[in-house]
Amino acid sequence: MLEDDATTLHTELGELLNAIRVALPGVQVLFAFLLVVPFSQRFHRVSSAQEGAYFGALLCAATASVLLIAPSAHHRLRWRRPVEERSIRWGNRLLILGTLFLAFATVGAVFFITDVLFGPRASIPVATALGAACLGLWYALPLAWSRRGEHARRG
Repeated sequence: MLEDDATTLHTELGELLNAIRVALPGVQVLFAFLLVVPFSQRFHRVSSAQEGAYFGALLCAATASVLLIAPSAHHRLRWRRPVEERSIRWGNRLLILGTLFLAFATVGAVFFITDVLFGPRASIPVATALGAACLGLWYALPLAWSRRGEHARRG
């Protein structure tokens, strides 16, 4: 491997791990909140639909945690070994999947809380708007920017 390639891989690994450092606290706080909710006094009064939304959000938050922690675990297990491009590619995929499950967990938690407080007339539009915001800002916008950049380089 050329020195420039190794430097590039180390830089990309640093960027990947920094991105994980941004996303992981959010999923950890959400997951912690979801873990304590069933122990509140009002939880026994939730409907089966609310229970399903809660459990779905809990599973999505747990999955997001697993996916977002995986690249750091891989990096630690490969301590002092050369950084490989495949580890960067897989880490990037895991991060993207982790943010997808974080979006599902966030939307599910907001749906659950809004439904408990205000009912389905509020929870459905609020959760839909939040889901659209996550989809647009986290995925659609960066992909659109990437496509524009590719068109500019070709043209």
